Amino acid sequence: MKNDSLRSIVFQQQMPYPPERIWRALTEAPLIAQWLYENDFQPAAGHRFNFRGKPRPHWNGIIDGRVLFVEPNKRLLYDWNASGEEAEQGLKTVVAWTLTRVDGDATLVRMEQSGFRSEDEAKGPSYGWERLFTNLERVIGSSTPQA
Repeated sequence: MKNDSLRSIVFQQQMPYPPERIWRALTEAPLIAQWLYENDFQPAAGHRFNFRGKPRPHWNGIIDGRVLFVEPNKRLLYDWNASGEEAEQGLKTVVAWTLTRVDGDATLVRMEQSGFRSEDEAKGPSYGWERLFTNLERVIGSSTPQA
């Protein structure tokens, strides 16, 4: 059932790296920790994981996730939900990454986080993703390409 009142935020950016290199930063736990949060992520459908950041008012610092879909080097979907005491009434969203090769070895990186119940609920994450995209590109640029 589709709920038209749910909101999404979308960021996309062309990066001068091949999809395989970006995929590593999206799916390898040590690289994810450099641009997002500490984690126990594994790119396997059904895997449950946590992102662990610094707690702050109205957020315990933990995001509960479950990998929903994996198509290596192309598409990755996972839950992005509040945890602990905030889980029942808190954020319940899905993050979808899509990588599209363009112009040789460049990639269009698209991230959509969907399921926000209001524009206010989406505001904080919207600001956060802008910073995280900058961090992601820095990590991709400094990581060693896979042989």
